Amino acid sequence: MEFEKVRDVIVETLSCEADQVTLEARLTEDLGADSLASVELVMALEEATGVAIDDSELPNLKTVGDIVNYLNAHKN
Repeated sequence: MEFEKVRDVIVETLSCEADQVTLEARLTEDLGADSLASVELVMALEEATGVAIDDSELPNLKTVGDIVNYLNAHKN
């Protein structure tokens, strides 16, 4: 999964600036995602990538890099 595709989904879903979205950016602390925004982000990422994100994995997805790594590991 390309970083750019994930970044675009995050920018659209969280209404943040693209330059804020780096692999090291933390979803909650740096990008302002609350619990509702996190759920919306997961749904948007699943739709954009076709990869299902297991609810039990959500606590482990703290940074943009975590999401990219997860999607790459679970793509078909």
